[in-house]
Amino acid sequence: MTLTKLSLRTRIFISMTVLVLLASVLVAAITVYQYKEEAEEYHRERLERKEERIKIAINNALGSTTYPVIEENVTLIFKEKKKINQISQEHTLPINIYSLSGELLVKSEETFVNDTVDRQLSQQIIDTLGSGYEKRYLGVSEKNGEHFLSSYTYIKDYKSKPLAILNLPYLEDDNFFSRELWESLTRLGQVYLLMLLIAIVLAYFLSKYITRSLKTISDTIDQTRLDKRNKRIRIGDSSDEIYSLVNAYNSMIDELEESAAMLAKSEREAAWREMAKQVAHEIKNPLTPMRLTVQSFERKFDPNDPTIEKKVKEYSDTLIQQIDTMSSIASAFSNFAQMPAQKSETLDVVKIVGLALDIFNEDYIVFPSEKEEIIAKFDRTQLIRVVTNLVKNAIQAISEDHTPKIMVNVFTEKEDVVITVADNGVGINEENKKKIFEPKFTTKSSGMGLGLGMVKNIVETYSGSITFTSQEGKGTVFKVKFPKL
Repeated sequence: MTLTKLSLRTRIFISMTVLVLLASVLVAAITVYQYKEEAEEYHRERLERKEERIKIAINNALGSTTYPVIEENVTLIFKEKKKINQISQEHTLPINIYSLSGELLVKSEETFVNDTVDRQLSQQIIDTLGSGYEKRYLGVSEKNGEHFLSSYTYIKDYKSKPLAILNLPYLEDDNFFSRELWESLTRLGQVYLLMLLIAIVLAYFLSKYITRSLKTISDTIDQTRLDKRNKRIRIGDSSDEIYSLVNAYNSMIDELEESAAMLAKSEREAAWREMAKQVAHEIKNPLTPMRLTVQSFERKFDPNDPTIEKKVKEYSDTLIQQIDTMSSIASAFSNFAQMPAQKSETLDVVKIVGLALDIFNEDYIVFPSEKEEIIAKFDRTQLIRVVTNLVKNAIQAISEDHTPKIMVNVFTEKEDVVITVADNGVGINEENKKKIFEPKFTTKSSGMGLGLGMVKNIVETYSGSITFTSQEGKGTVFKVKFPKL
């Protein structure tokens, strides 16, 4: 998983933790470098101080000797009474004296390791020493695993004429500095371990605080839907960036609600226009046979016809049948158009469903209620209308070649009341499933297809829902769910 695929909260947490780790590593590296520099500076300064004191002792030896102070007598002067050893022991530093040509003349008995003293100086040291402004050469060398500094300077007579080359090898003993460095790194490690733990805790809560507003915005956006009223985001203290994002979202919600309202109005107007066309078409259907019947009766009417009473009866029955058809059309449209009243009657749902089923004479309608009483708030008339419409649809969905069976159930799910109507009819095909709740959709040869649309309208008014499952040739189950209170 790449870093970009991690959540913002995780990236903030990791970044802060890594930052503290890098800072601790950097400080440790700087500390080691600083200790190394201090150690080197300490050794150089210590060697310079010893060199100054040894040169004073050598000058005293030259001033007190009985030999002429010339280049040829240097060996004799410093071997006399082992003066070079005395000076070396006094200053705890090995001493080597070379001729001006670089040949070893005399050395003290103290050496770091046997056979580490060069018998002949390199020409580079001699040239550098002779050409340098300070007449001093400082070199770093390693022999037999030991690191040491070597200073080279001239031994001069009282006229400042060079007599020989003084070499002081200085062993770099870093044990003290190593101990100091280890103790310092240990203390730093403890401090940074504590800081790391504090940083992890702070990173956790800081990242949580930073992303809390974003989480609120994300959750609200996830719940944004076109088919419901969306909530505006309310956030207290926040950064300018978060505040701008919230304002942009709230503005979008306002525009969305305005657009949704306009769209809903447009859809309602279009639906009513379509409904008016459908009603007009349905009413025209019975008017045509009524017109033809009246014209035919008027043309063939004969008061002296012995069968006139029979013809009048047939004429009247035809008109009454067509008038009943128009009346049923008008009733269906009126029932659909009328919004259910918001009554909150406390009623027994099981009892009301039973009353609604009493109007049906079909003995294959089964109502095995699981509970004797389920109390909820609903409109009695609208609940009966919901049940009767669903049962009517179920009866009409069963073909004649099937043994009909309709099962009606009433039960509870948590705080909701559930009513199911199941049949073993022809079922609903995939194409019609999307249109089943549309106001004028029907698969029957008669009727306007307003029943299920009306049921959906009633149930949703009471904060409920209606769903269905269906298999072609096996049947359909409609499920109505609404809150008890």
